[in-house]
Amino acid sequence: MRVPRPGQPVRGSKSGAPIMALFDLLGRSWSMGVLWTLAEQGPCTFRALQEKCESISPAVLNARLQELRASCLIGHGPEGYFAMPRGEELYDLLVPMGSWAKGWARDMIADVKPIAASPVKRKRAVPGLRPRP
Repeated sequence: MRVPRPGQPVRGSKSGAPIMALFDLLGRSWSMGVLWTLAEQGPCTFRALQEKCESISPAVLNARLQELRASCLIGHGPEGYFAMPRGEELYDLLVPMGSWAKGWARDMIADVKPIAASPVKRKRAVPGLRPRP
């Protein structure tokens, strides 16, 4: 499978918008798990990473390592694979989403129904995103 690149067509985007290229990469089996493990636990050899990722097959782990390295999110050195600065930065952005996902999961498990309301216009700026017209 080809490594998603911004500016080139990727799953979900003919234009290859950077966010869509990132979602394509992170949406692949075990991509986030590998990055998360390396960012949280530090450098790992292939074998140690495979053990920490539980049920990942050697073929899938090898493919994800190649893709994440080609995307400059992880690197490889004497101690094994490690999260590079962009990978660490991405991990720091994903951690709050993990917290949000736990609340969402509780709502889904409790079968919380959304309250009918009109859409809310938000005026807060998100770093790196352009405001909608």
